[in-house]
Amino acid sequence: MPLNRRKFLTKTAVTGAGVAIAGAAAAPAAQAADGPAAKKPKRYALTVMGTTDLHGHVFNWDYFKDAEYKDAAGNAQGLARISTLVNQVRAEKGRCNTLLLDAGDTIQGTPLTYYYAKVDPITAEGGPVHPMAQAMNAIGYDAAALGNHEFNYGIETLRTFEDQLDFPLLGANAVDAKTLRPAFPPYFIKTFHVPGAKPVKVAVLGLTNPGIAIWDKAYVQGKLKFEGLEEQAAKWVPKLKSLGADVVVVSAHSGTSGTSSYGDQVPYVENAAANVARLVPDIDAILVGHAHLEIPELKVVNEKTGRTVVLSEPLAFAERLSLFDVELVFDKGRWSVESVSAKVLNSNAVADDPRITKLLGDEHAKVVAYVNQVVGTATATLTTVEARYKDAPIIDLITKVQEDVVKAALAGTAYASLPVIAQASPFSRTSQIPAGDVTIRDLSGLYVYDNTLVAKLMTGAQVRAYLEYSAQYFVQTPAGAAVDVEKLTNFGGRPDYNYDYVSGLSYDIDIAQPAGSRIKNLTYGGAPLDDAQQFVLAVNNYRANGGGAFPYVATAQELWSESTEIRTRIAEWVTAKGVLDPKDFASVDWKLTRDGTPVF
Repeated sequence: MPLNRRKFLTKTAVTGAGVAIAGAAAAPAAQAADGPAAKKPKRYALTVMGTTDLHGHVFNWDYFKDAEYKDAAGNAQGLARISTLVNQVRAEKGRCNTLLLDAGDTIQGTPLTYYYAKVDPITAEGGPVHPMAQAMNAIGYDAAALGNHEFNYGIETLRTFEDQLDFPLLGANAVDAKTLRPAFPPYFIKTFHVPGAKPVKVAVLGLTNPGIAIWDKAYVQGKLKFEGLEEQAAKWVPKLKSLGADVVVVSAHSGTSGTSSYGDQVPYVENAAANVARLVPDIDAILVGHAHLEIPELKVVNEKTGRTVVLSEPLAFAERLSLFDVELVFDKGRWSVESVSAKVLNSNAVADDPRITKLLGDEHAKVVAYVNQVVGTATATLTTVEARYKDAPIIDLITKVQEDVVKAALAGTAYASLPVIAQASPFSRTSQIPAGDVTIRDLSGLYVYDNTLVAKLMTGAQVRAYLEYSAQYFVQTPAGAAVDVEKLTNFGGRPDYNYDYVSGLSYDIDIAQPAGSRIKNLTYGGAPLDDAQQFVLAVNNYRANGGGAFPYVATAQELWSESTEIRTRIAEWVTAKGVLDPKDFASVDWKLTRDGTPVF
């Protein structure tokens, strides 16, 4: 059994080491080449399997639509499918020749994970075992890296989840803020016995994302620090080699682009996996996470050794399984890696593993019943289909709820007289609240993230700069040019969740103008915006902590914050109203123009 966190911390306190060593795994005889064994080097084949960004997907089920998951590409989701693929690989390769890893973001992302964090929490006395822990234990994971979303529900929930796992959660660059000692096991070593030769030692180094310091500041500030992936890999890989590791695999919750969404707010790169491969010697393979991209195989040459490092990122939500095939040769008394290749398997090619279906059927049914609770009635259908480029009432619902919550929270304070404005983003392009009964799943589909609400003090000038930054989302489009809404947005690769509406103001976004000079006719209360006017901005915690690198908001004075999810506040608001009528929240605050002429 791998060392758990308590045993690990006890061991490190005594020895200063950082070792989490698994028991030896039996392996069949190493494959010998044709001819006399004494004259031919022995070889051994190892297969490393990997998932990432599971985000609570156990089954191929869309809780927001109350139906089987489907997309245009024909993908399937869920650990139940991954389990079938893993079983097939183990049957082909021999289970004793395989390793199964994950690269993080496990316990947040679906109503299933929300339910067991908040509704029937795993932290309660005698509480349930997290469905993701049950599934991953049953499938037989060997180790997983921490993702940033592991921290979304606080450290107590994460530690409880960790204790429920049969394998270690790794995070070499997650350290105690006071002692700077590892707060989680940095690595895991598994020994594969090979008859007729020395055992093969495989070390897995886990690295998480430095952005946690921003994104979950409320939970980790003063408790944990998150250091650079490159620096920590350079520290730990030589230690793993000194411990006899023949193969070094990194499981990194970090993409490959070398970029960061948080600008220079953190001195470490967000998407650093390729940097690690390029700069740190003696790594053979990297399982990549965080970016939600599909990268079957990426080869990066290490600058110091000239050796090729193979990276692979399987698609998120258990849609793919990465496979690294590692070939080793035993020569001159030691094993060395001869070659590494990678590919991904598609979970849509198999059916759910009935063992997982049976194991978690009850939990799934509870969550389906929960999300289908009716909390109100809508007088009209609301949708996000055009919300990226037209002011949509469904987004106004979010800002209205946020305004109301913050106004109530600041009542009786020195800031009660200040105007409250609010930001919200079009998270989904397919959310819909149908006319008629409104359920929790309808509202959850509108606000898919577990963000919480923060009140920040901003000036008119800062709000103007904030809006200009947000407007960079649109592709510059001259007056008279044809407008294709599919090509109008996401300039520079900016995701939809990093484009903000701001309520309570009126403004035009002139997309014929260059970025930085697009906000026109910006008014408050019918008058041109006063740059010195003070506002309270109701903003989600991701944005408030610097997510998306919007100007001024991260450093602005915080007036109030809470731990209740915005999604829950929306459900409470609708429940209290009983009737969801656009006249109670909808307003046209902004529009796209070109040289002053509306685009739509």
